[in-house]
Amino acid sequence: MEASYVWQVLCEAAAHETDDKKLSNRLLTAKAAIDIRLEKLGLDHGRTPEERQAISDALQGLSVLRTELETRGAGTGSSNA
Repeated sequence: MEASYVWQVLCEAAAHETDDKKLSNRLLTAKAAIDIRLEKLGLDHGRTPEERQAISDALQGLSVLRTELETRGAGTGSSNA
């Protein structure tokens, strides 16, 4: 999917981040952008089902990344999450 919303660009940046120290911040930033978009969608009664599905998929992907980051942090004894 081509990124056309800020939240999509930020999710892609998180998905491609290889530095665990930066990943945590990218995850937070992407989630915040999704929250802002969802608020706007609520105000204009939802827009497209396609975007809502894309947001749902992105949230699931961010959750997987967060879990992987936490697992790596626990394995090294550091707290990156």
